[in-house]
Amino acid sequence: MTPEHPVRLVLTDDLRRSRLTVFFRLLLVIPHLLWAAVIGSAVGIGVVVNWFVLLVKGRTPDGLHNFIARYISYAIRVEGYLFLAANPYPGFYLFDEGSYPVDVEIAPPERQSRWVTAFRLVLAVPALFLSGTFVGGVGGTGFYRFGYGISGAAAFLIWWAALFTRRAPRGLRDVTAWGLGYSAQTLAYVLLVTDRYPYSGPDGHLPLVDEELDDPHPVRLAIRDDLRRSRLTVFFRLLLALPHLIWLLLWSVLAWLAAIASWAFALAAGRPPSSLVNFLAAYVRYATHVNAFLFLIGNPFPGFVGSLGSYQIDVVLPAGGRQGRWRTLFRLVLVIPAGLVASGANAVLTVAAFLGWFASLVRGRMPEGLRDAGAYAVGYSAQVSAFVFLLTDRYPDSTPRRLLPDLGAARAPVPLPPLVR
Repeated sequence: MTPEHPVRLVLTDDLRRSRLTVFFRLLLVIPHLLWAAVIGSAVGIGVVVNWFVLLVKGRTPDGLHNFIARYISYAIRVEGYLFLAANPYPGFYLFDEGSYPVDVEIAPPERQSRWVTAFRLVLAVPALFLSGTFVGGVGGTGFYRFGYGISGAAAFLIWWAALFTRRAPRGLRDVTAWGLGYSAQTLAYVLLVTDRYPYSGPDGHLPLVDEELDDPHPVRLAIRDDLRRSRLTVFFRLLLALPHLIWLLLWSVLAWLAAIASWAFALAAGRPPSSLVNFLAAYVRYATHVNAFLFLIGNPFPGFVGSLGSYQIDVVLPAGGRQGRWRTLFRLVLVIPAGLVASGANAVLTVAAFLGWFASLVRGRMPEGLRDAGAYAVGYSAQVSAFVFLLTDRYPDSTPRRLLPDLGAARAPVPLPPLVR
């Protein structure tokens, strides 16, 4: 488990949603956005004062710390309401002290490094960049932004699901909450509440609950990475990946032809042929290995055949089986929502790899949070591919802690299961 961060997401949402407030959510949130802009001006002045105080004393006064911390909590509540991660209408800052289904707990003030304080805005640039891929916008930490980050994609899908079912899908809610948790830590870092850098892995924001493992998805990642990276292979990663990218492109042509044949066979027989299942499973595994290598989620050079257990970041796939004909017939239509989430996840993956490239060159290690955020994107893409290529008719599960239940570095490696034939 990651070290405890002084800014922690508290999630007590029960997934129930009101159709009426969901439909008018963008209108209902406007008063909060206006009020936040007014209060934000006072908070900005407080942050400037706090910057000088920290440079002199190295610690924020309790009253000033609480004033800024409560504003951050308010910001996350409004973001949670806006992104449909919670249902009740939040109270207004300074007039409400009650709890909320999506909230943050912020530890009391601690001593902060004067050097980190002096260069805080420069040091915060990578976190702001990554935060933008979670909640949208350039910086991403402003809750007035509703861009197309992964949380924005999840919120769009929650809106539709809630209108029909009066519930938010667990996976989509958790993806949004992950983004909110990272947004809260980034905002706290920028506003000088803490000098602890934001942690980007989902295990730092979402608790692992036992019942999440009762019905695991048949497609999941197995991670045996110790975070060490070779500076030489990191520096030349794009060049080293070229042979794999060419081979993957050629294999993709055959994979789609095989998928069409498997689709026709599954419509007639109710299940895809085992020979095509094995071929397509090897292709999905190989694509996962290549993506993990290219985006620095794994370190060694992968093989070219996609065999199970041959790489640090591997994907466990089912052995085929019966599939519903209706679900098979409309497979490419049904996968569209999952494709939207995968697109947002791939944005997180790209930024995590970009930042991890610099970190790995300097330290010889991939930051754990960046590795785990990228691993989620790689794993979810594998689930989407397995669904498209008829390896399973189980819909992709976007719940981060279900896809990656045992995140961590060498402290808790995930053993590879035997190959299922």
